Amino acid sequence: MKALYLSFVAGMLAAGIAFAAIGPERLSDPTLEARAVSLQKSLRCLVCQGESLDESNAPLAADLRALIRERIAKGQSDAQIENYLVARYGAFILMKPPLVQETFLLWFGPLIVLAIGAAAGGAVMMRARRNLRAESPEETNKLLT
Repeated sequence: MKALYLSFVAGMLAAGIAFAAIGPERLSDPTLEARAVSLQKSLRCLVCQGESLDESNAPLAADLRALIRERIAKGQSDAQIENYLVARYGAFILMKPPLVQETFLLWFGPLIVLAIGAAAGGAVMMRARRNLRAESPEETNKLLT
């Protein structure tokens, strides 16, 4: 019984080690590894969104890093790999997405939200000033003190 238990535990440990080795962590050629790192720095982690694939610790980022290394090892160019990832995940995966119709909101969305907020704030201030002018001077002094 004890031997059966030990063989079961050993089998589970071996299976865990086998499943842990998902893909190549580094390419053997330093030039190809430099290409992989450069490409990873230009691509956004879809989980973290503020980090590149190179910086992220998310499991999806690790999978995409392995995918990039596999495709580089197969001889694909950076443009081919980038085009594949953009086709699969959209232009949002690029750290610097191109200025095209699909990415218009990525580029100008924050400015539009800021302008709407400024317009709403200005409208509230104008309404408050109008309300203060409509009241008598005595009521205004009471509100200000």
